[in-house]
Amino acid sequence: MKRVEWLGDSLERVREFPDIAKHETGYQLERVQAGKEPADWKPMPSIGLGVNEIRVRLKGAFRLIYVAKFQEAVYVLHAFEKKSRKTDKADIELARNRFRTLVQERKQR
Repeated sequence: MKRVEWLGDSLERVREFPDIAKHETGYQLERVQAGKEPADWKPMPSIGLGVNEIRVRLKGAFRLIYVAKFQEAVYVLHAFEKKSRKTDKADIELARNRFRTLVQERKQR
């Protein structure tokens, strides 16, 4: 099972989710760690190649953006509550920047 690396404030953001959404997000992330697909997800190529979004719809709409294509870990780029139909540009840009930084840091290892 892959370990999880939380980038930026993503862990703190998940901890702010309502308990039921937090539990479901954790369960879906555990599926990803085990190499399985989450129940509700979509690819996020606008953020980066191999980046996906877990979608949780319990007492609101919650999202967890991650990349699992690297052998060593599942990297959680961002987590947030979705307030409108379209994902906020600031959320996309934040995840994109964290992904770029991750890729650059991995190249330097």
